[in-house]
Order: sequence, then structure tokens, then C-alpha cells
Amino acid sequence: MPLLAATLALITPAFSSVDAVIVIVYLLGSVALGLLANRVVSGIGGYLVAGRTLGTALAIATMTGSELGLITVMYQAQKGFTGGFAALHIGVIAGLVTLVVGLTGFIVAPLREAGVMTIPEYYERRFGRRTRILGGVLLALGGILNMGLFLRVGSQFVVGVTGLDPHGATLPLIMLGLLTLVLIYTVLGGMVSVVLTDYAQFVVLSIGLVLMVVLSARALGADHLVAVVAERRGLAGFDPRIADAGFGPGYIAWMAVLGLVSAAIWPTAVTRALASKSVAVVKRQYALASLSFMIRFLIPCFMGVCAFVFLTEAPGVVLYAQGPGGPAPAEPGALATHFALTPGGPLRENLEAFPILLANLLPVGLLGVVTAAMLAAFMSTHDSYLLCWASVLTRDVVDPLLRARGRPLDERAQIKLTRVFIVLIGLWVLLWGVFYSPSQDVWDYIGITGAVYFTGAIAVLSAGLYWRRASSTGAVLALLAGFSAVAGLGPVQRLLGLNAPSWLIGLGTLALAFAAMILGSLLAPDRPRAPLDAEARP
Repeated sequence: MPLLAATLALITPAFSSVDAVIVIVYLLGSVALGLLANRVVSGIGGYLVAGRTLGTALAIATMTGSELGLITVMYQAQKGFTGGFAALHIGVIAGLVTLVVGLTGFIVAPLREAGVMTIPEYYERRFGRRTRILGGVLLALGGILNMGLFLRVGSQFVVGVTGLDPHGATLPLIMLGLLTLVLIYTVLGGMVSVVLTDYAQFVVLSIGLVLMVVLSARALGADHLVAVVAERRGLAGFDPRIADAGFGPGYIAWMAVLGLVSAAIWPTAVTRALASKSVAVVKRQYALASLSFMIRFLIPCFMGVCAFVFLTEAPGVVLYAQGPGGPAPAEPGALATHFALTPGGPLRENLEAFPILLANLLPVGLLGVVTAAMLAAFMSTHDSYLLCWASVLTRDVVDPLLRARGRPLDERAQIKLTRVFIVLIGLWVLLWGVFYSPSQDVWDYIGITGAVYFTGAIAVLSAGLYWRRASSTGAVLALLAGFSAVAGLGPVQRLLGLNAPSWLIGLGTLALAFAAMILGSLLAPDRPRAPLDAEARP
């Protein structure tokens, strides 16, 4: 056993007052940036897309800051914890697909050229108002469901890294405090606030990630990591084609879809493209960001492997599986849904393995910096998601409905309503995180809830941008077909008596959406209309 055996024999989280001060100062600084942003916001364009002024460097930094959230770190660490080195294929695929999007400009370049602020806005230009409203509803529904566990998982990180009791009122109170901070600066500053805070968080987070990897590899030893995974997981711990670790060929194909979606379809990433100065900037942004899209998965997966090795091999660590009669000592290396660190101690979910590793690995002060980096990642995702879904509800659902009655919202009213939706969505996320207990990995939950929106959206956008015969009927049918992905959620599967893996539901829904788009367009074509390039653009 390397350095770890001599220095970290027991699980004794020691989050000091110094660490706490570092975290508090950082969080207050983020709120101050939000207050500063409120003074420079001008109009709905400034609030939603930062006046379309993002250059390549700032666009990459803010996109990475948003997409590398604490939720990303936690669910990919969970995948590394349960799947070993085989889980690294998720990051490799994500990076390659993002690079392809950058080189070709697939979907994102023509969207930026169209000058729209949201994806459903394009739906209306290409397919009419009803498609925009339906697309906006499904986008908001899928997106809000998608972020339903963000707050809970972020709070579980705080519990794990500080050593707090995960039961009782502790978790809900942490959730409420974190949500309050995010709401303050997101409501006030909009996209300008998001860009400012994401840039700062990108810097802090980058430093934190590098420190985590270096210290973990040094403490545990690269050879030892490989040896333990080989012993406990076998070949399945290295080869994702083997289904024993929960992967397999079908899962790999689903990861390719999710990689494409996260880059070219997912609104929080596409918003950065729409806020960029030009199409050329968009392509450079994605091509260069492909490396960060890869790293945002690879590093957390690696940390999950480190947590696995630490908790199964470190002296004095005893895992307790949650059985019918309560916690009982588990077989060496066994990983149940829950584990306890000491007999009679509070049960811990495997999501908390990664922060527990940090609490035992990092010295005082450095633990505070890394925790601040992780909370930076938490906030950089929440602000972008809250603003995105709220703006979709305002601009793509409420405003089109009112315009149909001759009462459109002016810019000031749109900003006010967007702020109201931000608060309402935040409260919903709080309640969902408290009361919903997922029956699947967080990453699988995120993939399937996102599919409620993106399986239909990718069919509609691909056909609308690259197939002139695509019709509004086909678009509506494709969006409705995409909604069937909700069958992948645990509670819905139990209600329907299904037991299908999320990747199978996702791929099936995607095929159904494309089939609906093609058949609907061929059987019910639209009347001839001017091509998109000839339409007026803002």
C-alpha cells in the first residue's frame, strides 16, 4: 500500500473553520458578482444572451463552467465508483462528438446564423407557432425534470465533505441555503451574471480539479488503482463493451447520442453559441471546447475509481451493505446501494464516496479551496439551467400564446416574468430533491429525463435545418414521440410494468421521433414557403 496506508488509516472527515471561511468568502464573492451584473443588464437581449458579445475564449470558459457542474462531477464519480475505468469511455465519446460539432457546425452554426435566442424560436420560424409552443413546453418539462436532482446531489456533496449527519433536517437546510444564493444573482443579473460567475468559477474549478487528480494519484498510486480494479471488477472494469459493469454496446451507442445532444442540442450549451459574436466563433468555440467536454467526464470518473479503491482497500474502512434486516458487514470490495463507515454509523449513499475521499485526502485549507471549486461548479450549472428553462417558458410558451391574442409581452415584462419563473423552478427543484428518491444512477436519470426533450428536438432540428421537405406536422409528431422517453423513469416503469434499461428506452424513443418526423412530413407536407435564409432575422 502506498502513502495512503501510513497517513490515512481511518475515515475522519475534518472540515476545519479555515476551510469554512474559504468557502463562505467565495460564495459571497459570487453573489457580489451577481449584484454587479444587475447594474449592466440592458433589455431582454442582454438578460438572455449577454447582448451576443461573447468571444471565443470567454464563450469556452463560461460553457465549460456551466457544463462541468457539481452534478456532473458527482454522477460521473458515481459511474467511476461502480464501473471502474470502463466508465472513462463516456468522456472520450463526449469529446470526440463535440469536436465533430465544432468542425462541421452541425446544428449550432445555422441556429446562430438564424439569429434566434432560443431553440423553440427557430421552431416557429420554420414550422409555425404551435410547434414553438409545444416544443417550449416539452423543453421546459424535460429540462426541469432533468435538474430535479441537482440540488439534492450538490447538498450530498456538502454532507460528505464536511462529515455532517446526512439524515434529519441537515440535507434540506443545505439545499435551501445553496438555492437561495443561486437565486439571488441569477434573478438579478441574467446571462451577464451567469457569464461573470462562470468565468470566475471556471478558473477556481480548473485549479481544484488539477489538485484533486495529482493528490489522489500520488496518495493511492496509479499501479495500485489498476490492480484493485482488476481484482474487484475483472475485465469489465476496463472494457465498456462488457455489460457486467452496466455498460455494453447499446449503452456505448446511447453515450454517443448523449454526447451529441450535450453539445449541439442541449439549450444551456447552445445558449453560448447563440450568445457568440459570429458563426466562426461558434465553430472555434466547440472545436476548442471538445477537450474540456472530454475532461469534464474523465476527471470525475477517475476520482470515482479513486474513491472505490480508498473505501475498499484503506485500513480501518469497513463497508456495510443495506440488507433486509439493516446494515450488515459486506464482502470485501462489495458495493451496495448504501454503505456505512462504522458499525451503527449513518448510512451513506455511494454518491457520497467521492466527497468522503476528498475529506480524508486533502489538508486543511486545500480542502476549503477544492470545496469552493465544487460549489462553484454547482452554482455555474444552476444559474444557467434556471435562466434557460425560465426564459423558454416566458419567450416560447407564454409570449406566443399572448401574441396570438394580440397582447405580446414587452421586454420589461419578459424580464420580470422570467425572474418569476426562475424562483418558481428553484422552489420546485427544492421540493423534488427532498421528496423524490431515484431508483437508478443519477447519470441514467439525467439522460432519460433529458430525452423527453432532446429525442424529439434532434429530429426536428436536423430535419428543419437540412431537409426542405420537413413539415410542421412531422415536427409536432416528432416532439410528441420524444415525450415517450418518460417511460424510462423508474416510477413510470413500475407503473407500466416495464424493466427496460434507460439506454434502450432512449434509443427506441430517438428512432420513433425520427420515424414520426419523416412519415409526418411525407404524408402531410406544408405548403410551399420561402426558405429560411430568405426570412427576416433580428
